[in-house]
Amino acid sequence: MALTLLLGGARSGKSALAERAAARWAGPVTVVATAQARDAEMAERIRRHRGQRPADWRTVEEPFDLETAIAKAAAGTYVLVDCLTLWVSNLVEQGLTDEQVGRRARAAADVAAGRPGPTVVVSNEVGSGIVPADALSRRYRDLLGQVNAAWAAAADQTLLLVAGRAVPLADPLEVLARD
Repeated sequence: MALTLLLGGARSGKSALAERAAARWAGPVTVVATAQARDAEMAERIRRHRGQRPADWRTVEEPFDLETAIAKAAAGTYVLVDCLTLWVSNLVEQGLTDEQVGRRARAAADVAAGRPGPTVVVSNEVGSGIVPADALSRRYRDLLGQVNAAWAAAADQTLLLVAGRAVPLADPLEVLARD
């Protein structure tokens, strides 16, 4: 079926759109959540997100092994992954190299793209701002950009969300070929 990547800044409407689309699905829904409750504010966010979802949606909390979490979803299940942003952060904190994160991103994207059911993946676009002042932040920004590009390459469609509105993103070579 289809892999959709939803990109955007903080509070751009990515998760809300993914959840609205999942609510339209007639079959089961599995949310793969990558967040970890490391402080009270994040614990409250996680609690709020859980409370907003329908009771019959299954939630799989998987901060590290995204590929397996996606692969375990039954064929007719709508899978919502929220989000790559935290997943990459988790992997970096585990000490993975950029190459290891890239391999895992491509493998998970391939699994998602090969599913018979729909998969919608949420990620932040963090590369549009200023250049971060420290090396770790620059590494993270660059790495998340590479991960997002790998998922976009595997996706049937990629949307950029701004203020709750979606802009479809095209393969740049296809756009250039039209001119």
